[in-house]
Amino acid sequence: MKILIVEDEHRIARALREGLMDEGYAVDVEYDGEAGYLTASADEYDLILLDVMLPKLDGVAVCKKLRKEDNHTPIILLTAKNQTNDVVNGLDSGADDYIAKPFSFEVLLARVRAILRRPHEKLGEVLTARDLELDTIKRTVSRSGRSISLTAKEFSILEYLLRNKNRVINKHSIMTHVWDFDADVLPNNVEVFVNYIRKKVDKPFDEPPIIQTMRGFGYIIKDSEE
Repeated sequence: MKILIVEDEHRIARALREGLMDEGYAVDVEYDGEAGYLTASADEYDLILLDVMLPKLDGVAVCKKLRKEDNHTPIILLTAKNQTNDVVNGLDSGADDYIAKPFSFEVLLARVRAILRRPHEKLGEVLTARDLELDTIKRTVSRSGRSISLTAKEFSILEYLLRNKNRVINKHSIMTHVWDFDADVLPNNVEVFVNYIRKKVDKPFDEPPIIQTMRGFGYIIKDSEE
């Protein structure tokens, strides 16, 4: 899952980025509203953490512009303001949630998880394909009842494929959703990680493979074995 942070206080942005990356998210950061708007418009994110008091373009204006352009990426507004009219103004701009500073990282993380449990297709906390199960909250994976241990990056790739099951996903889409844009990553890196995942979720089981390669196109996880 990929998150964009738009926060002009570098210390807060850095702490949020490090904390979210420790939880297995890919994270990009911008430090003013104009740059945040351009980045949010140019790339796909699963969630945006958007400060309200930003230079160049405030967070509420960024939110309104994105919604006007039919960008429905979930947005959590971060701000020192917590008066009722400020909360109403922020939510009426199209934001999905609102959290006042100062806040604990644990509370923010819970809000992030809550928002991400409500993807566009309304997938649940447990993603499945045939006998494979991935719990997005407990961060566990199992197949045929057997627990499978994945690294954070492997988990993120498998989660992305499961959220898009029955669709062919190319390597570039995986790169942009699982790695931040500062990462030094190539399509071959995606292939390497997918092979790692296959060794864990396919090779030990006497069943048709979960992850299938569509040569020249990408990867797909299907609900059926056909």
